[in-house]
Order: sequence, then C-alpha cells, then structure tokens
Amino acid sequence: MEKLTAIKSDKIWGYELWIASTHPNGLQKDFYETCGGDYPLLVKVIQANDTLSIQVHPDDKLAVELEGDGNRGKTECWYVLDAAPGAKLVYGMKDDYPSEVLAKAITETKLEDYLEFVNVKKGDFIFIPAGTVHAIGAGLRLMEVQQSCDLTYRLYDWGRGREVHIEKGLKVIKSEEMIPVAPFGKDFECEYFRMEQYDVNGEWNYICPERAKPAGVDLLYVISSDGAEIVSGNKKHSLANEDIFSVLPGESVKVTGKAEIMRIIAK
Repeated sequence: MEKLTAIKSDKIWGYELWIASTHPNGLQKDFYETCGGDYPLLVKVIQANDTLSIQVHPDDKLAVELEGDGNRGKTECWYVLDAAPGAKLVYGMKDDYPSEVLAKAITETKLEDYLEFVNVKKGDFIFIPAGTVHAIGAGLRLMEVQQSCDLTYRLYDWGRGREVHIEKGLKVIKSEEMIPVAPFGKDFECEYFRMEQYDVNGEWNYICPERAKPAGVDLLYVISSDGAEIVSGNKKHSLANEDIFSVLPGESVKVTGKAEIMRIIAK
C-alpha cells in the first residue's frame, strides 16, 4: 500500500490535481513503478472556480484515427465533492443535431442554446461516456475517474482565446441516452472501471484481488474521514479527505474509525 502524491496543474478556471496517474503529461514515477507500467485509469480532483470550456472526448477508435496509434479514448465520470449553491454542469445536448447546425451555432456564439444544463450538489455522480458534450460549471470541486487519456477537443471557450478544435470535436460527438444525475449509490460499473463506496464506522477489512498488474492495482480514495486510520502490513496512515492509496494485488488493508472510502478498480 502506498499513499500517492498529487501533481498540481494550474488552469485559467482553477486547477487540477492528478492524484493517480502514469500518463506522460502528469507522471507519478512511484505509482508507475508500483504498477509496473501504464495504468489504464487517471484519477483527478478538479477545482472549478470558473466555468470550463464546452468540450468532448473521442472514444478508443476515434482517438487512434485522429491522433495516432497508442492513444486511448476518454470515458470518464465525476463525483461531486463540493458545490456552491446553484452550481451547474453542461451534460449533453437537447437533441441530436447535424454537425453543420452545431458548427453554425459555434460560429455565431449561440451554442448554449443547444446544451443541456443540470444543477448538481455534493454527493452527485455524473457519467460522461466518450463523445458526450460537457462542461464543468463554476463553484464545483469534483473527483474524476477516467481512462488514462489527455485528449480534449474544445468546441467553445466563452471567448477566452484558447484554441478550439471544432472539426475534430464535431466528428467525435455521440448522441446517446444519458444516465440521470443523481447521488452516488453503492457502486457503478462501465466498460473501463468499477467504483464501490464503503461507509466505514468502526472497521473495514479489504484484500485486493489477485490480478495481473498494472490494471490489477486498486485505488482507495478518501471521500471523507473523521479521525480514521489505514493499516497495511507495517504501514499506517491517518486518513484525510482526498487522500488516495494504491493497493497491490494480494495486499490486505484495514481501515478503522469513521470514513467514506471509494474503491476504484481498473478493467
């Protein structure tokens, strides 16, 4: 078991903490060595003081087609850690629009008229399959689990002057039925990862299943802690909110006290 150290990236809208990453753009060398290679997921904490760009990510097939061999797509999800009153997200579009309609809306700075805005609160969960148009609104702090990919196509950036990627972005958009935003249940699973939440009040014992590395390494993310501790072998840590630990296949872990733990499993 190892406690991971975040890599901070300042943005014009706030900042990101890459808290579990073997991606070259934010490589945690110790985590890479622990995994024995390229871990298929990337976990972040995102602090949005201002609204992010309207963006979309490619799936696995289009990531290779548009950016070359070795690229992954980016299916992701968000767990809301904190939300200002009235905080919103862009979560898909109102309808399945032709590319030429969206291109015209972008050019005329009217894209907002085509987007779905949803209110969110602390504890909500949002699943963003590759191809979903989305944006994080101001006043939000999120924990993000995603494929290990750093490909983002900006469709619109609120006039902030950064590069946009309209042609590629429009090519990767998918219109699929969205999972309604709601408080996180006890678990979630998609093609690329599984998440399980444990509300510890006393003691929780866990053994990481025996699977091949690097995907076989599990992650334990601390949503909240009230004086809790984690122990594995001769290693012991007091738990603080937003800590994250990697656990090797076969390792046993014990959490004592009161805490909310999110177990993140790569596929």
